[in-house]
Amino acid sequence: MPPEHTEVQVRPGVEKDLDALTAIYNHYVRETAITFDTVIFTPEERRPWLLSHPEDGPHRLMVATETESQQILGYATSSPYRPRPAYATSVEVSVYVAPDAGSRGVGTLLYDALFTALAEEDVHRAYAGIARPNEPSERLHARFGFRHVGTYHEVGRKFGRYWDVAWYEKSLAPLR
Repeated sequence: MPPEHTEVQVRPGVEKDLDALTAIYNHYVRETAITFDTVIFTPEERRPWLLSHPEDGPHRLMVATETESQQILGYATSSPYRPRPAYATSVEVSVYVAPDAGSRGVGTLLYDALFTALAEEDVHRAYAGIARPNEPSERLHARFGFRHVGTYHEVGRKFGRYWDVAWYEKSLAPLR
């Protein structure tokens, strides 16, 4: 693991990041209920996901790297909230941090960059679903002004049990 004082930079995700991003996501698939995916992905299976997050527009992929080594420490995304046209100004956001990069402020840096980028877009609300319990994620979202709007109880089954998902929202911009 890089030392605590290591510099971190955040930039848009690119295709060369795909292997590392897939490895980070697969950790959460295998080890946690943070995502409700239950089968790991190959990088090729994740390629459409990566390509659905261009460098501009409301659906972004921001990647945090250790400045010197360029090791990927995590990523944040804004994705379509729902497919119907009236939802176009709403996004669902998420953050995934490499298992050895937690508690270093990487999630905060990623959300700072993501919400700065979204400030230039026609995006009105951001939503985040957090499988409970996940206090670090709830604290991160509260730090960015998200408020709890409801909980789906026992909505997902993984690892032989049911999980609740708490939903949070954040206002991003006035109506344009």
